[in-house]
Amino acid sequence: SPVVQLNVGGHLFSTFLSTLRRHPDSRLAEMFGGQQQQQQQPPRLSTDPGGRYFIDRDGAHFGAVLDFLRSDRVPTEHVSELFGETVGRQQFLSRVPHYLENIERCVSVRSNQVLIRIARAEAIASRHSSILISVLRTEEDVGLHDNALGSLEAGEESAVTFGPWKASPSVDDLLDCIRTDVERRGYRVSIKLHPVAERGFMSRSYYCFYKVTFTWW
Repeated sequence: SPVVQLNVGGHLFSTFLSTLRRHPDSRLAEMFGGQQQQQQQPPRLSTDPGGRYFIDRDGAHFGAVLDFLRSDRVPTEHVSELFGETVGRQQFLSRVPHYLENIERCVSVRSNQVLIRIARAEAIASRHSSILISVLRTEEDVGLHDNALGSLEAGEESAVTFGPWKASPSVDDLLDCIRTDVERRGYRVSIKLHPVAERGFMSRSYYCFYKVTFTWW
């Protein structure tokens, strides 16, 4: 079987074509012609400048995938890290509508309406600055959120809305993901609940807003 040179998100690997095709129903087998086992040449895929087949994914744990394909044994080292980050966390976030887009809005400096620029504008010479985000766990929260918007104080505005999602992880789990992904981009943040009281005699409180505080120095 031919040897295949791979570039997975900047990580370089070498393996046999037959290894990639070992499980015919897998995505890798599909990419490398798993339904046509008689072929001895890899299909035409995108290549990097060195001629390696390029896969546009994070390659940090791809070696563990190859080890499984070679031995049919699940890796025993770094299993919790591999499952938690690559499988569990990503499966959850894939069910949160527009999660990555919202994170990019949180850290982009190209738009006048994104969190970082708003936070910087409010910071002036302060060490900290804060903005609001909305986190909606269920469809019911969406309706409550529409009512809550009218109860925000003057000058307050929810910059980004996350959710709703259909998965078991909680609001706290999502907030932890948001904090982690913003900090990975080089910012120091903390996130706290920001209750909003409805105006009127029969008032109620809404708990869908969170204050994101940036520490600049």
